[in-house]
Amino acid sequence: AGYLARQEADVKAFRKDEALVLPEDLAVDQIGGLSTEIRSLLKRHQPHSLGQAARLPGITPAALVALLRYVKNNRTPKNVVTAVGAG
Repeated sequence: AGYLARQEADVKAFRKDEALVLPEDLAVDQIGGLSTEIRSLLKRHQPHSLGQAARLPGITPAALVALLRYVKNNRTPKNVVTAVGAG
């Protein structure tokens, strides 16, 4: 039950942050919890937003959560994540 509640919260967070722009210099190899296949997909397609990443065939909900958490936790003044169309 705890796992399902956490997964539901993760899905809600993803929907809220779907428009987040991913950094151009995203260090895919530094994102924990991603399979080699997912890393390869992200490197090959280089999605510009979390929503674009979500629409890649083979990307799992767990991979999206890992990507979202990594981006949110690694914001720097030089590398600020913004919403598409904001500002």
